[in-house]
Amino acid sequence: MKVLVATRSLHKLREIRGILRPLEAIDLVGPASVGLAPDPAEEEIEVHDTFEANAGAKARWFAERSGLPTLADDSGLEVDLLGGEPGVRSKRFAPDGDTLSGEDRDRANNEHLLERLGEAPLSERTARFVCVAVLTGPGIGTRVERGEAAGLILGRPRGWGGFGYDPLFHDSEAGRSFAELSEAEKAERGHRGKAFRAMIPHLEALVAGGAG
Repeated sequence: MKVLVATRSLHKLREIRGILRPLEAIDLVGPASVGLAPDPAEEEIEVHDTFEANAGAKARWFAERSGLPTLADDSGLEVDLLGGEPGVRSKRFAPDGDTLSGEDRDRANNEHLLERLGEAPLSERTARFVCVAVLTGPGIGTRVERGEAAGLILGRPRGWGGFGYDPLFHDSEAGRSFAELSEAEKAERGHRGKAFRAMIPHLEALVAGGAG
């Protein structure tokens, strides 16, 4: 069974495939694989104030255009000293974030976060990654799952793996940044892994002919 993963990010698609690898009956495909070329309208999907609303809007948008069961997520970083920012604006946190993409945007976001936190001590730089995953599609209703991972924001980047804010996000229990974890460790400990593992029973039910 094909299930569309509503993301243009190859990093994210690979991560989700790794998390859901036990589901051998499901073929997780990206938009390009089903003929959905990039559309400027996609930039206007995630305009809501919550991760749940953004993930739901994205899942519905891609499901309507593909006709396939669709998985989408919205994720971001919430920093306590910043009142929960960047939150749903995590992808475009830097002042010039809308003009950048890929690693350039990640670098600008990380630099802006460090500027905003200034000289605050590590003990006060508490934060959490949040991921909300949504499954929807023709005739299957909608399922929503949420995952969180708590940590601290480092004063400088550490590690070369991952993407986004991973080099600044310190997993205190692991003693490393998310960018220093292996893909398997990040999938086990991270917010996206928690949200998508919670989605597995719904996907298994979908394969079996139900909605979960």
